[in-house]
Amino acid sequence: MANTILFMEDVSVSFDGFKALNKLNFSVDYGELRCVIGPNGAGKSTMLDVVTGKIRPDTGSVIFKETTHLDRMQQEEIANAGIGRKFQTPTIYENLTVRDNLELSAKQDKTVKSMLFGGMSGSVGGKVNEVLDVIGLEDKQYWRAGLLAHGEKQWLEIGMVVVQDPDLLLVDEPVAGMSESETENTAILLKRIAEERSVLVIEHDMNFVREIAKRVTVLHEGAVICEGSIDHVHADAQVIELYLGRG
Repeated sequence: MANTILFMEDVSVSFDGFKALNKLNFSVDYGELRCVIGPNGAGKSTMLDVVTGKIRPDTGSVIFKETTHLDRMQQEEIANAGIGRKFQTPTIYENLTVRDNLELSAKQDKTVKSMLFGGMSGSVGGKVNEVLDVIGLEDKQYWRAGLLAHGEKQWLEIGMVVVQDPDLLLVDEPVAGMSESETENTAILLKRIAEERSVLVIEHDMNFVREIAKRVTVLHEGAVICEGSIDHVHADAQVIELYLGRG
């Protein structure tokens, strides 16, 4: 488990008798970009909810960096421990500039001195500049965020999580509703982000999954039914039957 940043063991979650997660066993390594796929209701979003503390598991354990028990922590504690989540629908401040959005999200020195005198610390300003470069919005940093295209808004929100410097980034369906060129740029963006941290992506677009992931996990009825390379998953008879179809 030495190379494992996230480890979930026998995790179960039930809603009114429905098992959203059923003794789920799952792990992500340091520096890995992993994709999780599966039909609607497979437990993908519930899994992210458990990791971020939004939902407490009925049974099982969730371990971060080998020693941190996420299943015993509150959402804010988990975020501070180094886990960031990008939701499917962008939640940006549309009336503020792109840069303002990133600066608000960045970890800032909240001492009395900083509150009295305001302004950005040099380190935070530099971090914002780095993230603007990564998400490709340097030229639009002073645009009002509401004027951005759909894909650009998604990149901004990814940047708003990355600027907080998480060790594990969780991303829920990042390319939903994107154009082909936006999807291609998102693949480049996530691969670049994964050079410095672990990234876990929930996604339905199989072409996009093939582009970014070396390892893919398939969930069905709250448990892992297949895991491996995209080619291995594509060839698995159970995955074809339950999810991919024969067309």
